[in-house]
Amino acid sequence: MAGIPLIYRLFFLVIEPISALVGAYYAAGRPAEYLAYLTSAPASTTDTPPTPTLSALYQLANLYLLFALNEHLVLSSTTDRRTWRRLLTGLLIADFGHLATMVPLAREKGFARVFLECANWTAMEWGSVGFVYAGAAMRMSFLAGLGLGRENGENGRQKND
Repeated sequence: MAGIPLIYRLFFLVIEPISALVGAYYAAGRPAEYLAYLTSAPASTTDTPPTPTLSALYQLANLYLLFALNEHLVLSSTTDRRTWRRLLTGLLIADFGHLATMVPLAREKGFARVFLECANWTAMEWGSVGFVYAGAAMRMSFLAGLGLGRENGENGRQKND
């Protein structure tokens, strides 16, 4: 992994996959809590959500698991920057999609409150907005070549000057 700077390896191979696993755990293992964190209204963390909601949360948990495994296993298997760029481009598009899923909450609470006022964010907003901002910023930095140096061809090795 010598061709990929440590900050990117730490974030994309460890921090972000662990974060996705935490999301999967809450969506599947503690669905009522997950829903309570998502709403601005007080909600019960002990009631079992309706079956359609549970099914959707289990599917979400499965996608979080896929995200964690895909990111970690693919990126840890190569230093090829082309592969990294392609996967991170797809994840950056997903970041914008994830932020779009917060629009209903923003309509309820106010767009500035949900997307800008981090001092007032709930734990769910920190995960669904703040951490997504961090991931998107890391992806854009990598895609812009920040801290990567120059490449030699498609294999991601740096040129020896």
